[in-house]
Amino acid sequence: MSEPLVPLVSVLVPCYNYASFVGEALTSVLQQDYPNFELIVVDDGSTDDSVSVIERTIEASKPSSRARRVLFLKQENQGVSAALNTALELAEGEFVATFDADDVMPQGRLAVQAAYLSEHPEVGCLGGVAMRIDEKGALLPKKDKKREIRRYDFDRALAEALVVGGNIAVYRRDAMMTVGGYDPAIKVQDFQMTLKIAHEGYFVDILPEIVTLYRKHPDSLSKQYKSEYLYGLQVIRPYIGHAAYSSCKSKLVSKALRLAVLDDKKYAWGLIVKVPFVNWDRQLLKRLRYLLFK
Repeated sequence: MSEPLVPLVSVLVPCYNYASFVGEALTSVLQQDYPNFELIVVDDGSTDDSVSVIERTIEASKPSSRARRVLFLKQENQGVSAALNTALELAEGEFVATFDADDVMPQGRLAVQAAYLSEHPEVGCLGGVAMRIDEKGALLPKKDKKREIRRYDFDRALAEALVVGGNIAVYRRDAMMTVGGYDPAIKVQDFQMTLKIAHEGYFVDILPEIVTLYRKHPDSLSKQYKSEYLYGLQVIRPYIGHAAYSSCKSKLVSKALRLAVLDDKKYAWGLIVKVPFVNWDRQLLKRLRYLLFK
């Protein structure tokens, strides 16, 4: 009996110096039970053992994987956005799932998000929930939250500085191509694609289902808060005349302050004075209290 026809999903995995994790990440993708997906891996000039790990993992998974096609490309180091553009040019899927080379994809993830996008053509970018794991793959403590599907148009996405992380996002490939793919000069690829697709007129939805296991380790981008803040400003520059621009910029400041108040108090004070009083919220007050009393 033939399997039901479902949309092709292209899974794009950029890798740079993640030899310790990329094997597990790719295995979790290649073991997905979704019957119609392809995997495109781009090594972005790794200087560790990533290339050989990727090659071994792909070869070992061939007999059991349901992937229709697996491509592996190597390029000189150009950054994650450029690596994703390389993969996107080769993608044939109706939907595109980006995935980080240091995370783990839970079984069933592609099926859940592909089904939702098939039923909601107005949605161009779809997220979900990420559960945190440590370097060895053990689940980290997390507060249980009652969740429901959240929907964002561009105004709301900009006002809240919405980022659908690259490890939880599935996009319509047509939407990604329409907005011109990623700007390779901006390293925060997930933030720019979230806003570009919303600005094109698509909705951005966030599902309550767990769609990735997000690995926390010393090299996580979340630790690079100063560069992440500057790249965030680059992302929102095209929307500087929008009514929600000031709110978005303040959200970026608040996000950077989460680590700045612990790591560099002088830098933190320099950030906090940039926020107009009208945009002060509970989160920013929490950061200020820490600066004053800790």
